[in-house]
Amino acid sequence: MTPDPASASAVPGQSAATRDWLPRAAEDARAATERAGVTVRPLATAEVGEAARLLESIWGTAAVEPPLMVALSHAGAYVVGAFEGDRLRGVCVGYFSIPLGVALHSHVTGVEPGTGRRGVGMALKLHQRAWCLERGLTRVTWTFDPLVSRNAAFNLNRLGVEIEEYLVDFYGEMSDGVNAGQGSDRLLASWPLDRDLPGPSSPESAEHSTDRDLEASALLTTTDDGRPHPHVPDPTARLLSVAVPPDVEALRRTDPQAAAQWRGSVRGALAPMIQSGRRVAGFHDHRYLLETR
Repeated sequence: MTPDPASASAVPGQSAATRDWLPRAAEDARAATERAGVTVRPLATAEVGEAARLLESIWGTAAVEPPLMVALSHAGAYVVGAFEGDRLRGVCVGYFSIPLGVALHSHVTGVEPGTGRRGVGMALKLHQRAWCLERGLTRVTWTFDPLVSRNAAFNLNRLGVEIEEYLVDFYGEMSDGVNAGQGSDRLLASWPLDRDLPGPSSPESAEHSTDRDLEASALLTTTDDGRPHPHVPDPTARLLSVAVPPDVEALRRTDPQAAAQWRGSVRGALAPMIQSGRRVAGFHDHRYLLETR
């Protein structure tokens, strides 16, 4: 289901700005679902068990239990699935957050293993964007693991999120199949909805470094054997870079000690820079790029 912009005028508190952006967002959502070959719609009560099983297949635990999905949906929160015919391919759950009437916090987005490159995740996020604008919201927040390169590239380069905080061990000790024993550092992403997505030819959307990026002073690089190597950066540099492993999920399985070393090194390099006011300007070649504001 693609949000209907025609219903936007009936939403109390919706600003003219969100009404102006809604038709474009609805069209982006429609095009994304068409490319992915899915339909995105609210989950029925009878479908939340299947949604929990899909999330469990990704993380080894149901990130949101079925009764909570039912309660959130009944309260008007965002509880949707991406369906290919009758088959559930993705799940996204979010709830309203402070400041009320402005933001949605997207708690979890999961896509069936093996379908990651089909664009199901993008279809879910663009549906979420239009759904929020239809309700007068202009921002979506969520957290993601700073070590997961593919998520950083998607969030920063495809969606154009801003990074608000580095959250050290945000969830405490986790016991699921992905995060157990690895710490739970997260970046807080803030997605402004009342602006264009990064275009395919924009620097923000590039997968590889530009000449400008190559001039960045390195805080953290990767050694030949795949370990983190810290550097003392040029104190006058306007652009800094922090490397992460290309595939930390595989590294956790094959060499948990190396993955833990990366966790500490990225925390030590990235957290102080964000806290001091550096802006995360992009993610290219498995490197965060930070610039002075």
